[in-house]
Amino acid sequence: MITTSAPANHAGFFPRRLYNHRHSLLLRYRSPIPGNGVRPCSSATGDPSVNRVLVLIHLAAVIVWVGGMFFAHVCLRPVAAAQLPPPQRLPLLAAILGRFIAVVGWALVLLWGSGLARISQAGAAIPLNWYVMVGIAAVMTSLFALIALRYHSRMLAAVAAQDWPVAGAAMNAIRKLVLTNLALGFVTVAVAVLGL
Repeated sequence: MITTSAPANHAGFFPRRLYNHRHSLLLRYRSPIPGNGVRPCSSATGDPSVNRVLVLIHLAAVIVWVGGMFFAHVCLRPVAAAQLPPPQRLPLLAAILGRFIAVVGWALVLLWGSGLARISQAGAAIPLNWYVMVGIAAVMTSLFALIALRYHSRMLAAVAAQDWPVAGAAMNAIRKLVLTNLALGFVTVAVAVLGL
């Protein structure tokens, strides 16, 4: 058991101020557990099983969102642009993007729900990189909303009217926003893994 006063036989080696400082550091980085021994403090509190499930949900949502953007931007769009003329390519991309927006919408519900649940469990002991990830996720979500509510709607209307230049311009704007979100997604993963 950790005591709050310096032992008498250590008085010559640990002045009271130094001992109190050492003791406060020990309490800061260790917390007592039932039985003998101590364990390091963690920013995650609560049921460990619940924490693991929340992390799994969070990672799955990130994989769906960032992985889907990588596939669409790096693999799908260049091949479609090279092999299909606008009257065939743009309706196909508009339909695929509509399906992707619906899937990512649900992924965002899981991502924000699991992330906020983890933050609420951490309490005051929130690491700095968590704040950074929340900020980047807010920007990415805003860009996603811009894609879904403005440019995809504009693209669908242009495709329905067979106005291929307008549909192509909307698709080009979506491409730039997706590339931005993809870069921010990789930065978020780096912050999560490497910390700050």
